[in-house]
Amino acid sequence: MALIDLKDISKHYSAQKILTQINFHVDEGERIVIIGKNGSGKSTLMKIVNATLQYDSGSRITKRNLEVKMLDQRPSFKDGHTVKEAVEDGLKELNDAKEKYNELSLKLADDFENKQLLDEHENLSKYIEHHNAWNLDDKIQRIIEHFDLKQYEDKPVDLLSGGEQRRVCLASLLLQKPDVLLLDEPTNHLDVYMVEFLEELILKEKFTLVFISHDRYFIDKIATKSIEVEDCALREYSGGYSNYLTQKAQWIHTLQKQHDNLLGVLKRENEWFARGVRARLKRNEGRKERLMNLREDAKNNPAKIRKISIELQREAKHFNRDKSINKQKMLFEVENLGLTLGNKELLKNFTTRILQKDVIAIVGPNGSGKSTLLKALLGRIKPTVGTIKQGEFKIGYFDQHREMLDDDKNLMETFCPHGGDRVSVRGKDLHIYGYLKNFLFPREFLEKKIGILSGGEKNRIALALLFTLDVDILILDEPTNDLDIPTINILEEQLSNFSGAVIIVSHDRYFVDKIAKKLFIFKDDKTIEESHREYSQYLELEKELNEIESIHKNATSNIEITKAKIDIRTKTKTIKLTYKEKDLLEKLPQEIEDIEDKIEEKNNCLSDPTCYEKIGLSLLAKELEELEVLYEQKVELLLNIEEKTESI
Repeated sequence: MALIDLKDISKHYSAQKILTQINFHVDEGERIVIIGKNGSGKSTLMKIVNATLQYDSGSRITKRNLEVKMLDQRPSFKDGHTVKEAVEDGLKELNDAKEKYNELSLKLADDFENKQLLDEHENLSKYIEHHNAWNLDDKIQRIIEHFDLKQYEDKPVDLLSGGEQRRVCLASLLLQKPDVLLLDEPTNHLDVYMVEFLEELILKEKFTLVFISHDRYFIDKIATKSIEVEDCALREYSGGYSNYLTQKAQWIHTLQKQHDNLLGVLKRENEWFARGVRARLKRNEGRKERLMNLREDAKNNPAKIRKISIELQREAKHFNRDKSINKQKMLFEVENLGLTLGNKELLKNFTTRILQKDVIAIVGPNGSGKSTLLKALLGRIKPTVGTIKQGEFKIGYFDQHREMLDDDKNLMETFCPHGGDRVSVRGKDLHIYGYLKNFLFPREFLEKKIGILSGGEKNRIALALLFTLDVDILILDEPTNDLDIPTINILEEQLSNFSGAVIIVSHDRYFVDKIAKKLFIFKDDKTIEESHREYSQYLELEKELNEIESIHKNATSNIEITKAKIDIRTKTKTIKLTYKEKDLLEKLPQEIEDIEDKIEEKNNCLSDPTCYEKIGLSLLAKELEELEVLYEQKVELLLNIEEKTESI
């Protein structure tokens, strides 16, 4: 039996039908994404699954004692709770179960044949195992750190921003690990590193999950099944976003001609996905295989580790060459820019030129200074140090607060402030309804006030208005927030057709990969790295370099431990040996030390391009590998002699 089974469910609001006799079920271990336009019924379906919304007809059947929990869009917390207390709230049952389990363990030590105690002990063990709660304290700290909540740990949760509060609520739900977890846009307010941690956690701990998301990479990595809500009905597709695209396109092929436009969008999206993602994965197979081999056989081999690290760094440099065309019109010239907000340094020593056809994504962790850099380019804040020179051009700006909109005006007044029903879009004279239809607005919306629209609808209006402006550059701060996937597709198409420059701040990896031609990446040392690599590729390469660095540190640590063991053993031996063994025991420590010095010299050479280019990278790596083998042989010989003395 399914954990949750919805049968013939119907739901309507006044005269508007939302769901009509739909069937939906959730099996253990499934991770189901709900896809559809805003207003199609995605959130309604989630609330019915959660039993917080009454349906008109049908039935909801669940497994006995099923625990279902949902991430609220506007979470609430107990008065006076700190962030840590809010994260731990809801874990009382798990902590009580662990306490009881430990008590029973002590009792069973004296009464191990008591069947009642054994059964209770086994049930508690299964309960704790199911929630993966054995190391709960460690998990709490990990989640607090990865969601960047450590700095707020002892701060009242009510003082946090809405996005930070959602991260607190999400952290608590992940720790509780209910039987079915419901998440509505879980990646909102998370930077890419938090999203990657969330992906790994969900997959590792085998959550049963129903979620709504516009993050197409997240969907593709997490979802085992896609459910599309459309025209009051549900349609099921296997797998994540790439499978959905393929299967949806095949399904549309069977429909009549009026679907040709949608098919075109899906085909373009599918072609880009196949070219941009699968091709990239294929290109990376060799490097990934080398990394996996490295983990297995090079833990004590700094030569191999250093070699692959240099290869990756050189590969990154290859993509970071300036590909701009000098003849293009200069929009911004930035020299030695530094930005400080309050007492926090955000950026230092940033120099760049932004040209008329640049399409740039500004990326980095939350709080790193991305939006502040936008404000500096817009002239809204002054640089702390350095200069920003600006050419003659007009800017179109989209911000997270939709400042260009007036809540008291309707759509007609917003787009046609001087009367009439026509709007000019990149030189074309269009009827306002014909234009807004491209942004998924029906005719009846034309007389609606901006103030009564949802957040997603306001974002769509703001974007539609942005593309009617006669500007040379578009600057967009988190434009995909609160948008559904169909609207993001429209945004991507509009940006692709825009002839000027584009600067965006976004955490949406798929969106950035598809649109941006250059990255400005905020680094931990407050500098910006420029790259022409796709963002997801950059993140993958960054992760591999970090892993290699970790392996290298472990390898160096192992050598130091071995040296310490040798020092201790050579100082404590007094047992008689053969002449040859005694001679080796005296000479080997010095020989090993000499080899270590040579290894260090070779590693230093590998760090210096003038040195390794003179010798040759492959020859240098080979010499290093031979030294490593010799080092291992000498150490092994010395340890064998000492083990022999210990057995006498």
